[in-house]
Amino acid sequence: MPPKQAAEGTTAAEGNPAAPAAEKDPAAATTESKEQEDPIQTPEELAFHAPIYLGLTILAVIIFPPLGAPAAFFCYKTWRANKKSEWEQAYVNSSRTGWLDVLAILIGLGIIYYYILFA
Repeated sequence: MPPKQAAEGTTAAEGNPAAPAAEKDPAAATTESKEQEDPIQTPEELAFHAPIYLGLTILAVIIFPPLGAPAAFFCYKTWRANKKSEWEQAYVNSSRTGWLDVLAILIGLGIIYYYILFA
């Protein structure tokens, strides 16, 4: 393409290339990615989230930590999946959390009763 002619009454600066286009602000890019990471949930989505079982998880960690720790991990994964509206992952992790919580509490109570009755 031939170069553009300067308008009448103005002089074109020869040898000076046009300034490069300004790039986006790096700070703006991080805020855009953060907005995409945490989508806004509708009230309907908030009403039908998977249960987290936080109280049971805390009790399971106190009573029997070997199973309470994985339950806490799955509780965290459930919370993150609920926040991101990943419902299938949320319900899978929620059921794992519930089963591990109940199992940890039963085993912990069994050990406590055993020591009280037979020790």
